[in-house]
Amino acid sequence: MIRFVTKAELRRYAADLTITEQASLRKSASSRPLESATFLSHSSKDKELVVGAIQVLEGHGARVYIDEIDPEMPPYTSEETASILKSRIRQTQRFVLLASANSKDSRWVPWELGVADGYKGLDKIALFPAAENSSEPDWASWEYLGLYHRIVWGNIKGRTDPLWMVLDHRRFSAIPLSDWLRGP
Repeated sequence: MIRFVTKAELRRYAADLTITEQASLRKSASSRPLESATFLSHSSKDKELVVGAIQVLEGHGARVYIDEIDPEMPPYTSEETASILKSRIRQTQRFVLLASANSKDSRWVPWELGVADGYKGLDKIALFPAAENSSEPDWASWEYLGLYHRIVWGNIKGRTDPLWMVLDHRRFSAIPLSDWLRGP
């Protein structure tokens, strides 16, 4: 059985850390080398979910980058903001979209996904759906999200224990999240 992470689970992962540890995790994710990093796109309305998502990804070998407090970002949205984001997306190895119902209301999330698609192609992009319950696809209100792989929890054929994996739902095949993050 395959299931999405819930918002409550991501909040619990974050709650395992102190406020100082959470701030440190966010800061390190905004200032790391980009060449082998994973760009984590998210709606600003989902800030409380970001730390949990970082923990899952980094627990599987990712070095996550978020633009939230990148010291090179201008204080106000501008052409420079777009230029820096394009550069960051291009420089990172993988792109993960923390997808929620809030994503569709974001002005930047769809744009970032489009930029990533242009630079990376489908195999280096994955959605990390966060829903109110583990089977509800309320995050998938855009038709084109069906193009992308999804980070889910479940069983892979030939393995007895459930694990985080990247699911190609069109082919109904999957690989462990850690393998996808290390991939070419």
